[in-house]
Amino acid sequence: PYLHVPLHMWHHCPFLADQGCNVRLRGIKIKSFWEWDLILNADMFQPARLVRYPLLEGVNTDVLYRRAVVIQRFVQLLDSVLCYLIPLSEDSVGTFNSMKPFLLLSKQSTALITHCLQSSESTPPHTLPKLYINRHLAREHRANPALDPSCRNTVFTQLYEGLRSSKNNQPLDYRWPLSYSQWWECEFITEGIIDNGGGFRDSLSDVSEELCPSSGDVAVPLPFFVRTSNQGNSGSDTRDLYVPNPSCRDFPKYEWIGQLMGAALRSKEFLILALPALVWKQLAGEEVSWSKDFATVDSELVKLLEVLEGVDREAFEFMFGRELTYTIVRSDQRVVELIPNGSSTVVCYEDRKEFIRLVQRARLEESKEQIAAMRAGLLRVVPQPVLDLLTWQQLEKKVCGDPEITVAELRRFITFEDFPSDDTRIQNFLEALNNFTSEDLSRFLKFVTGRSRLPVQITVYPERENLNALDLMPQASTCSCSFFLPNYSSAKACEELLRYAVYNCMSIDTDKNPWDE
Repeated sequence: PYLHVPLHMWHHCPFLADQGCNVRLRGIKIKSFWEWDLILNADMFQPARLVRYPLLEGVNTDVLYRRAVVIQRFVQLLDSVLCYLIPLSEDSVGTFNSMKPFLLLSKQSTALITHCLQSSESTPPHTLPKLYINRHLAREHRANPALDPSCRNTVFTQLYEGLRSSKNNQPLDYRWPLSYSQWWECEFITEGIIDNGGGFRDSLSDVSEELCPSSGDVAVPLPFFVRTSNQGNSGSDTRDLYVPNPSCRDFPKYEWIGQLMGAALRSKEFLILALPALVWKQLAGEEVSWSKDFATVDSELVKLLEVLEGVDREAFEFMFGRELTYTIVRSDQRVVELIPNGSSTVVCYEDRKEFIRLVQRARLEESKEQIAAMRAGLLRVVPQPVLDLLTWQQLEKKVCGDPEITVAELRRFITFEDFPSDDTRIQNFLEALNNFTSEDLSRFLKFVTGRSRLPVQITVYPERENLNALDLMPQASTCSCSFFLPNYSSAKACEELLRYAVYNCMSIDTDKNPWDE
């Protein structure tokens, strides 16, 4: 272990002192051959400090301490050899997969990820593809998706078809440098806009909302993802998630979704997809488990199978009788047979564990092909070693951003320009934001920047066109991430008008005639 002993002591040697030599010992510093920046001690592992980690409850604190020391020693050794793996080849499959838990603690993994991404960059196109998007038609489709199963009016389809045409049906590369921040240019029909980034980010937000709507009360406008069973389960804490639709066979579009995810990972943009760990783990190349990962999809089924496995014969006959057959209902609500003639074959008590195994395998693999297509698209943009270096949580955050927004976090990214330090407009504005929920703050972020998640820098300016007017609707420029704050009579008025704007005023308007083509 690391040992630093500040020891101030003086030892006088008469002979040397007579010669005028200063022989005072000013300090002793002793180091072992491994020194840590983070000093571990047993006190860190006392029960009072472990309340945030319930899985560690009951584990001997001395054992935890010694395990931590061993892990830390291993990570230092790992750091000392990772540099020799550079340069990394694209086909180094699984190089880091088994080391993911340790790479979380490594100082070198971030540098390796950056190196892999930079070394695999391609030359960006000289001109941006210019796409003409009709969001009014897209909104009409969202109102009643059943009228057009082809979904041709969605922003997603308009972008996909427009990009295919611009590249003669060849997909875009997306392996561009981080400085290449805009992948296409949008012309929103009947909306005035000069797209300097805001329109592009708006289109990404629209695609995210079409793929995985944030509201559970609307129809899903695209066929690629379906709501999990937990969305209808009031007792679940994962009620906003989606899984790839097992019935959808449009694999080229799943690949494009994977490419967009990879492009988001390589850039500062986000594609916000509310997917469970079951999906993210498979995209990252990690193993999935039934009890832990599928519970985020259908917690009731996980509990039912646990009961079924432990029940005795009498209770089994009472609960199921002859009604339990070799069938399951998938996430797309289709009933499928687990064995030939499964719908007419009754599950016997003696065979219940085999039935459980078949159910688990069928449900865990129901979206296997769709996820494989998404991963294939992702790997066209992100080299395999990068996925090996990332945990599924890190992958999700790099693609989707941080899902939770607090006022304190948002405040860090807001700059006020041209306001007096004691301006009541700022006070009213901040007080209004303090009453916003995380969803409200996400909507505000999208209203100003076209993005729904942090980080993104926002600049707030005073509204200058109507200096003496009170309680006007706020305005924003998504291209410059600027918010123009009117003068409000109170914080309450600011809160009400701002909340109305972020939920109801999402069209873009400029001095351009919106009917000009």
